[in-house]
Amino acid sequence: MSGEINWLELPAEDTARAGRFYGQLFGWRTSPFGGQDYHIIEGGPAGAIAPKDAELTHPRVYFHTVDIDASARKVAELGGKSEDVQAIPGVGRIAHCHDDQGTPFSLYEPA
Repeated sequence: MSGEINWLELPAEDTARAGRFYGQLFGWRTSPFGGQDYHIIEGGPAGAIAPKDAELTHPRVYFHTVDIDASARKVAELGGKSEDVQAIPGVGRIAHCHDDQGTPFSLYEPA
């Protein structure tokens, strides 16, 4: 169903430290993904712990959509902003957006 939250990213300056924190708090485990400092959460919500940067300063939610191109156009029609749709090989397509009040979110269309 479109609109469900199906992924989240938790930014951290030290991803290993964040993994330990959430592991001790919730019992989560993490595993590295893509040879980068990006760690998939296991035993918890669908998501990852990612390096904090200028674009990712607060938790980011990804909303499921069956047609990301149409959803990105609709964001703009409603007064929001959508970056270009990006393909993630073997995963699907994403677009980082802001609503009409500037709140960041992302769209995700599974492969």
